[in-house]
Amino acid sequence: MRRILCLLLVLCFGMFCSCHKAIDSDMSGAYRITKKIQYNNVSVDVVIDKPMNNDVDVLVVYHGTVFFDNKILEAAFTALDNFKRILDRKNMMIVSVAYPEENLLMGDNLPHAEAGFLWVKHRASQDLGITVKKIFLGGHSQGGYLVTRLNTMHQTQGVIANGPGPFNLVYRCQLEENGQAPSTVTCSMLRDTYGSTTANASAYFQRSLLNFTQGYLSDILFVQGMNDSPIQLASWSQFKEQVLRCSSCRGRQFLEVPNFGHTALFDSPRAQAEFNQFINSR
Repeated sequence: MRRILCLLLVLCFGMFCSCHKAIDSDMSGAYRITKKIQYNNVSVDVVIDKPMNNDVDVLVVYHGTVFFDNKILEAAFTALDNFKRILDRKNMMIVSVAYPEENLLMGDNLPHAEAGFLWVKHRASQDLGITVKKIFLGGHSQGGYLVTRLNTMHQTQGVIANGPGPFNLVYRCQLEENGQAPSTVTCSMLRDTYGSTTANASAYFQRSLLNFTQGYLSDILFVQGMNDSPIQLASWSQFKEQVLRCSSCRGRQFLEVPNFGHTALFDSPRAQAEFNQFINSR
């Protein structure tokens, strides 16, 4: 009896190994997986959507604000699906970075966003058995904030930022302090750390996107729906003007989309056409 049981265990183990090898061999085709990666001692989850081909251009995407970390993986999937839906290339790999937000001040998740990009640039080919060619960055809302800041740090083939922000945390958080806007976690944490905008305006401004309008290393396309929130639009023109004045930046394009809101890139056919033209021309 013991001999029979041992034989059955051997057979079962052999079947498991065969199945495991079959799964590994399928990794050369199209798949979608979630993977925890690490770069520069920073760990972050990424969702990888790989096409059939193994020589790939890659679009690394970043979701919008969800505040709580139990929502970020869902947000990463949503961002991936939204960018994939409007992308007219079916041979491009998309990697969605589930950067954390909870208990972090605005901008303190930049190392996680950077780790996702640097893993794609330096490790994805080896880890996934593929060849990574061109790399683009795409971000929505806070994701747009992150890819804009990454564009001052690393060169890529191009960057797309939809409804990026916050532009001006001094203005935004001052409205909350004066009771003119609902309280948000973003401003509450800054106030707990730095005091009010009146007491320490420079600390708020240093984390604002208006502080990152120079030194862009790659071409960048900004998409802004002109039916977005008043807080977003209040600083849009100032941001645009400062970016256009940059003498050391690579190419900058601005697309203002009438009659569309914060998700203009994903809703407007015109914005989607500009998005695809931007990628396909590089």
